[in-house]
Amino acid sequence: MAKNTAAPQSGRVPLMAGNWKMNLDHLQGTHLVQKLDWTLRDAKHDYSAVEVAVLPPFTDLRSVQTLVEGDKLDLRYGAQDLSPHTSGAYTGDISGAFLKKLGCTYVCIGHSERREGHGETDEVVAAKVKAAYQHDLTPILCCGEALDVRKEGRQVEHVVAQLRAALDGVSKEQVASIVIAYEPIWAIGTGEVATPDDAQEVCAAIRTLLAELYSGDVADGIRVLYGGSVKAGNVAAIMSQEDVDGALVGGASIDPAEFASICRYRDHLATS
Repeated sequence: MAKNTAAPQSGRVPLMAGNWKMNLDHLQGTHLVQKLDWTLRDAKHDYSAVEVAVLPPFTDLRSVQTLVEGDKLDLRYGAQDLSPHTSGAYTGDISGAFLKKLGCTYVCIGHSERREGHGETDEVVAAKVKAAYQHDLTPILCCGEALDVRKEGRQVEHVVAQLRAALDGVSKEQVASIVIAYEPIWAIGTGEVATPDDAQEVCAAIRTLLAELYSGDVADGIRVLYGGSVKAGNVAAIMSQEDVDGALVGGASIDPAEFASICRYRDHLATS
């Protein structure tokens, strides 16, 4: 296994992104951000060494913005989805323009819960990636395989196909800022987690594809995250992999102490 116990040799700044999913109202969300910030401050967390972001529900974003901007927090935030459309008769959709006005840095696109629960096709995901760039938002583009695909040994083939479709028409200049999140569907919210070697296999394949589509230099600069039942107890082993640059954290991210411990993964590396 390739170890990555100090500052990343690649120069990629690790990103820990907490996806709250459909949890926490705006008051609860504000309280969580405050507790997370206090916990990380107490630990003297260096945000320039490990970036931290939260992805609240749409209804929490204004409250999170007010807190982050008012208290000048180093935390970043974003949304869990966006519309492929800018405006118009799209009842229930949220435009990227609205998210940008709310100060969002990131937007999660193509999460398996959107693909499966809302029927989002590769074409829809690709349109949302383009919409994110149109509104100067950084996509956190999700990909990952179901258990049957994994059992057949087709996980790399499946993920590569998803990414080829999602990145169709995305320029070299645009893709340089993207974040890719590999989330094996069978590990999301199940307590199951891919082994560090499993994560490395697919994350390395993602980087190889990016080099093929764009260039080696571009691929070397793009952060690839792992997601799927990430916890403080397993994050250090996952982060020790050469091509894993952070985590997209689900349930554990709504526990401020647990998420702060995940963000402080280097403390676990030092003691492991």
